[in-house]
Amino acid sequence: MSRKVPVEASAGSEPREPRAAAGARQALASLRTSPGFRLLWVSNLFFYGGAWTQTLVMGWLVFDTTGSEFLLAVFTAVRLAPMLLGPFAGVLCDRYDRVRLLMIACLWALGAVVVVAAMAAFGQVSYGALVAGGLAIGLAQSPSQPPRASLVLDLVGRENLSNANALNALAMNMTQVIGPAIGGAMISAFGAPTALWISTTWYVVSLAALWPLRGVGHRTPGRPEPVLKMLTSGFRTVLTSRLTSAVLLVTLAANVLLWPVHQAFMPVFAKEVLGLDAAGLGWLLTCGGLGGLAGSLVIAMLGDFKFKGGLFVIGTAAWGTLWSLFALSRTVPLSFALMACIGLMSASFGVLQTTLLLMTTEPEVRGRALGLQELAIGVMPFASLGLGVAARSVGVGATTFLSGILLVAVLLTLAARVPQLLGYSGVQMP
Repeated sequence: MSRKVPVEASAGSEPREPRAAAGARQALASLRTSPGFRLLWVSNLFFYGGAWTQTLVMGWLVFDTTGSEFLLAVFTAVRLAPMLLGPFAGVLCDRYDRVRLLMIACLWALGAVVVVAAMAAFGQVSYGALVAGGLAIGLAQSPSQPPRASLVLDLVGRENLSNANALNALAMNMTQVIGPAIGGAMISAFGAPTALWISTTWYVVSLAALWPLRGVGHRTPGRPEPVLKMLTSGFRTVLTSRLTSAVLLVTLAANVLLWPVHQAFMPVFAKEVLGLDAAGLGWLLTCGGLGGLAGSLVIAMLGDFKFKGGLFVIGTAAWGTLWSLFALSRTVPLSFALMACIGLMSASFGVLQTTLLLMTTEPEVRGRALGLQELAIGVMPFASLGLGVAARSVGVGATTFLSGILLVAVLLTLAARVPQLLGYSGVQMP
C-alpha cells in the first residue's frame, strides 16, 4: 500500500499563501497598512451608526407624539436638507483643518442629541424640538462628508484610494443596516429616551478615534480667499474638467432617476406588486444590503486596479438595467435575486464616484468638488416628489422601468462624448 509523502517547498521558495487569505489581505489593505485610516474608519463607523440610530429613534418619537405621516415626512425632509449645503461644506474643507471640522461635527451632534434625550426623559420633548434635533444631526452629518472623503486620500494615497473608499462604503452599508436595527431593539428594550442616551456614546467613540489624527487635515497656506470667491473659483476649476464634470453628471442622474426609487417606492413594490408583508419588505431590502456589502468587498479586493472609469460607467449602466428588470418582475424569488444583484452593482457607482472625483481634481479644490457631489446627492428628496407624481400617473413599475432606461441612456451618451472616462485608471492626473 503506497503512502503519500508531503511535498516540501523547494529551497529558497516561500510557501504560497492560500487564495482566500490573499484576497482577505488585499481587501483589508488600507486598514492593515495605514493606522491613520484605521482610526478614521472607526470614527466613520460610529459616527454614521449613531446618526442612523438616532434618526430612527427620533422618527419613532415624531410619529408616536403626532400620529401624522405628513409631519414624519417633514421631519425626514428637514433631516436631509443640510445636504444642499454641500458646496459651502466643500469650501470649509479646502479652507480649514479637516480633522478639526470633523471633531466639531461630532461635538455638535453629541450636544444636540443630549439636549433632545434630556427633554424626552422628562417628557418635555415637542415636535419642534425633534425637528430641530433632526436638523442638528443633518448639519453634523452632511456637511462633514467632504472632509471625511478628502482625509481618505490624505491618509492612504492614490494607490490605495479605491480600496479605502470601498471599505468606507462597507462601513456605511453596515451602519444603514445595523444602526436602525439597534435603534429599534433599544426602543423595545428600554424606551426611546433611554435609547437616545445610549446612542450618544457612539459620538464619543467617534470623537476619541479622531483625536490622534489632529494635524493631518489640510490647511490653506497664507491668507485664504473670501468664502464666495473660493466657492466660485473652485467650482469653475472643477467644472471645466471634462472627466470631473462627467463623474458629477452620473452622480446627479443616479440621484434624480434611481436612488429615490430605493428610498420611496420599495414598500409599494413589496405590498402591491409582490404581495409581501412588512417582514417580506425587510428581507427584500436585506438582499439589497447584502449585495451592496459584497460589491464593496469585491472592489476592495481589486486594489489599485486599472479601468476604474470603465467599471464606473459599465457597472452603473448594469445597475440601471437591473432596476428596469426588477420593475418588470412579478415573482418573489426573481425579485429577491434581482435586488441582490442591484445591491452588488450599486457598489461600482457608490464607491467609484468618490474615488474618481478625488483622482480627477487638483488637491486645492477637492473639498469643493466633494461639496458639489453632496449637492448632487441632495436633490434626491426633490426628485422623489417628481417620481412620485409620475408613479401616480403611470404606476410605480413603469416609472422605475423608464428611470432605469433613462440612466442607461445618459451613460451611453456620456461614454460617447467623454470616451476617456471609460479608459481612466487614475494612475496619473489627467
